[in-house]
Parts: sequence; structure tokens; C-alpha cells
Amino acid sequence: MENYFSSQFKLGILGGGQLGKMLLSETQKFDIFTSILDPNADAPCALIAHQFTKGNLTDYETVYQFGKSVDLLTIEIEHINIDALYQLEKEGLIIYPQPNVLEIIQHKGKQKDFYKKNQIPTASFKRYHSINDLRNEALTFPFIWKSSQFGYDGMGVKVIREIGELEHLPDVECITEEMIPFKMELAVIVARNNNKEVKTYPVVEMEFHPEANQVEYVICPARISDEIAHKAQKIAKEVSEAFQHVGLLAVEMFLTENDEIIVNEVAPRPHNSGHYSIEASYTNQFEQHLRAILNLPLGNTDSKLVGIMVNLVGSEGFAGNVIYQNMDKILKIDGVTPHIYGKKQTRPFRKMGHVTIINKSVSDARKIAEVVKQTIKVIS
Repeated sequence: MENYFSSQFKLGILGGGQLGKMLLSETQKFDIFTSILDPNADAPCALIAHQFTKGNLTDYETVYQFGKSVDLLTIEIEHINIDALYQLEKEGLIIYPQPNVLEIIQHKGKQKDFYKKNQIPTASFKRYHSINDLRNEALTFPFIWKSSQFGYDGMGVKVIREIGELEHLPDVECITEEMIPFKMELAVIVARNNNKEVKTYPVVEMEFHPEANQVEYVICPARISDEIAHKAQKIAKEVSEAFQHVGLLAVEMFLTENDEIIVNEVAPRPHNSGHYSIEASYTNQFEQHLRAILNLPLGNTDSKLVGIMVNLVGSEGFAGNVIYQNMDKILKIDGVTPHIYGKKQTRPFRKMGHVTIINKSVSDARKIAEVVKQTIKVIS
């Protein structure tokens, strides 16, 4: 095994946002040298990485040259230049998750084709090159429209209820999906290392903001039966097995009205649905990502206590230098831990941080989460 700790080894991370910042907490714990590439000079990682390079993640030469300067490359965002990764891999650089995994996942059409080919349950879909192609179809309303690339946090996803709404969509490659009536959105994070050791985290339940289509609460464990939890973990493992990824894979799923589990989409990295694990799990998702990509033994994924995450997003009507109002009030509550991402400017619905609530009881934790949500405000 290579000596990663207090050594000359350099870990490269593409992306320097909040996921990178939380990953750096773990690299600092292990004293692993980290180098970050991000387009924003004031990215959350800028002041804490050992090396920080400002550069375009979708530019071939920038990503290629950055990759040449590190010993192993990982990501905290999928929207990166894949051709540069393939060339670096060809030249012998270890990249996790692997470029072929990233290429499928960063394109929603290819991702859906992959599920179909591997007999993974997912909503019926169709791929289109443009909005014109879509207009020429005999459409059945309502349906879900998704941009094939560059969507995130509800961006690039719309419910289309009538033909006129097509006028407001960008003219890009896209997919349409059948609207599935569901009871709940679930997620399972699967960790896999190069020794093919695999561990799954408990199933979490996600509650979404009705307008912003962003997760408001992540609840671990999900309020479901053991039978449904086992089914969700089994499907998540099957998805992980199909991809043969190294690192983390967050598998987002719908629990349908008749208790079927269907896969929505995946993310090959630490994920919003696993932030609760920093306080609630024996091994948090960021440490687990490091263990997986460095081919170290995977850690215990069990929870010590119930964990609920509340997303902190910019309040509507505020844009400018951020102020976290009533922080002192939430800090008085037992089991409450805020995480501030280091973004100096707020705007409506921008992800600015999260708060974790740990408790012995799911119902008590959920009540406290509601109080936290109503109390802390992200304003300017």
C-alpha cells in the first residue's frame, strides 16, 4: 500500500465547492496533501487546500495539466471535461470514479439507457436531440422534462403540463420521463473500493421544497418498513455492481404508491443525502469516499443515532453579503450542529450550508428540524 499519510502523495480534486470543503476535513484528519481545481477564486476550498488552482473544469487543457500534477484524481462535481480524463487514464493516472462511469452519469440520456440495458427499474423515458424533436411528438401530459446535461438541484428539471410550456424550455438535448405517482423519495449511498469491498449506508428519506425542487430535509433512517429498506438497499447494490465504480455512489429512488422501488438518478461522489453522516454515522461519507478511492478498508456505515439534515438555502428576497440570522438560538438546542459552506454571497435558494440534528427518536428529531428550519434565516 502506498503511504498516503504525511507523505509526498498528492490527491487531486476536481471542484472546490462545499463537498470539497467537507472532504478536506477528512484529508486534514489523515494529513493527506490535497490540490484543488475550481473556476472560482473564492470557492469554499480556496483557503484550506494545500494547493488551489483557479481554472475551467470543462476545458480540456486545464483539466489535463491539473491531472498531470497529482498522483490520484477524484471529483466533487460531475460537470468536467471527460476527454481529458480519458487521456490521463490512458497515460496511467488513477482516476476515481472512473471516466467511463462519469461519462454515463453526467448525461441523463446515457444514464437512463444504462438502467434499461442493466434491467434496473426506472421510469419510462424518451431521448430527444432538441425541443423541435419534442414538439413533433404526440405528447401525453403531464410529463417530466430533463436537460440531458448540466442540470443540478432541480435546475434543468421541469414538470410539463401543457404544450405551451415547451416555449420556456432551453433548446438542448433532453429526455422526457413518465410521471410516476410516488409516496416518498429515498436514497442509498453505496461505497466500493478497488478490492471490490462494498458497504451501503442506511436508507434515507428526502423531503423536498415544493417550489425550488431542492431537498429540505434528509431523514435517517427513512420512515419505511424493514422489507422496503432491504429492497432499496438491494437495488442500490445492483446499480453499484452494474457501474463497477470506485468511490461513493448515491442512488436516488422513488417509492411508488404500490411499494415498488424505481431508480431516479445517481451521483458518483459524496452527496447531499449523506451529510447527516458527519454527526450521525460511525464513518461519515467523506471519510468513506477517501477510504474507497485510496483502496483502504471501508468503515462502519451504521448510525450511532437518528440523523436529520436541514438544508440552509438563501431566503427569497435577499441577495448580497450573507448574514446567518438567529444562529445563537439554534446553537442552544441539544444535538444541533450547523455547517456553513463559506459562500460569501447569498441569493434565493442558493445552498449556503446545512444543519444536522441528532437524537434517539426520529419523531423528536423531525420536530427539532422544523424548529431549526423556522428559526435560522439566510439573509443579506
